[in-house]
Amino acid sequence: MNTVRKIDPLSSVSDIVNNDYRTAEVFRKHGIEYCCAGKFPLQMILESQDLDVAAIIAELELSIHPIGISHALPFENWDTGFLIDYIVNIHHAYLKKALPDTKEQLEKFVEGHYKKFPGLTELALVFKSLTLEMLPHLQHEEEIIFPYIRQISHAFHNKASYASLLVRTLRKPVENLMHHEHDSINKVLAQMRQLTNSYTPPEHCCTNHRVIYSKLLEIDTDLAQHMHLENTVLFPRAIEMEKKLLFL
Repeated sequence: MNTVRKIDPLSSVSDIVNNDYRTAEVFRKHGIEYCCAGKFPLQMILESQDLDVAAIIAELELSIHPIGISHALPFENWDTGFLIDYIVNIHHAYLKKALPDTKEQLEKFVEGHYKKFPGLTELALVFKSLTLEMLPHLQHEEEIIFPYIRQISHAFHNKASYASLLVRTLRKPVENLMHHEHDSINKVLAQMRQLTNSYTPPEHCCTNHRVIYSKLLEIDTDLAQHMHLENTVLFPRAIEMEKKLLFL
């Protein structure tokens, strides 16, 4: 059973963010500085800006509410269509928001800190390349790959007469995606891990630096699970169906 974590209105904004980086998004939304100028108590800052203290605290507590997905979930037993819906509505929806938002935050941060931390410039470029690669990748999956997998799944389970023609015409796009595009994404993630020392912030760095590294780790973790579901469950299933359909 999850325990609701409470936000102390007398805690400083910086301390709140240092305790849980996810609160930073709420502060950004309301234009509240949480880094170097965030040393004052939350209640004092909210009242000085004529913001609703109770409402903001409720938003902060919601942002840190624990939400866990059990690794014991039987993904391999899920219906193909349901698994695709899960990937799109959980992982794709998250990345479509997190990637551009984090890219913008990282680039703004680098502008003021690249002299002290020269490696940040390369990190920003690598993350930009990830964003530019992932967004079309997600669109390609949703518009081409996933509808194709739904088609071959339907054809396979219904022993449709057009099944083998369908696979031959599209030339096995699933296998190509798994072996080429995902390899490219994994290489970019490896670069990010190397540049950030596995997302370990430097000693004595500011709060915003820690927030950005935590957000990068969150994206990395989500992508790892996302590609695991595709590479070990969904795509091998689709490839196996393709092979069998060729002989129908």
